[in-house]
Amino acid sequence: MKNLKYILILLIATTFSSCSVYNFTGTGQIDAKTFQVNFFQNNADLIEPGIDREFTLALQDLIMNQTNLNLVSSNGDLLYEGEIVDYRITPMTATADQQASQNRLTIRVNVRFSNKNKETDDFEKTFEFYHDYPAQSQLVGTVLNEAIKDIFERITQDIFNESLAKW
Repeated sequence: MKNLKYILILLIATTFSSCSVYNFTGTGQIDAKTFQVNFFQNNADLIEPGIDREFTLALQDLIMNQTNLNLVSSNGDLLYEGEIVDYRITPMTATADQQASQNRLTIRVNVRFSNKNKETDDFEKTFEFYHDYPAQSQLVGTVLNEAIKDIFERITQDIFNESLAKW
């Protein structure tokens, strides 16, 4: 009976202590206290003004919202840097009279990630996503803002998953 009591206490202690390894975002234990996101320059052939700043801020916001890491401007434990390498619009589907009925905006971002506490996590990788919109719509105003927001939400989440969640 006494051994059973010790086993039960050990089981409960193990269960609760192992829960501290994970958090709600699935990042597990992050061996860092700070992160740094350098400005992502827009090097695409087709330039949309302001998306470089928008992307940089979107990546910073996502990491701040999903971790307890502190954003710093230099010497971060985790470093994200890179550039927007492609911004393109392509017709996707055609109507019976050979007119485009839908267009696709695609954005591709090259990312270099460095973890100064665990160099085996370092990588350089390209992330890409797209947004389809009606060909009758001009890619300006709310159509453009919605497209960029959708694309950046997906790309930044993919970067987060690759660098911190390990999914």
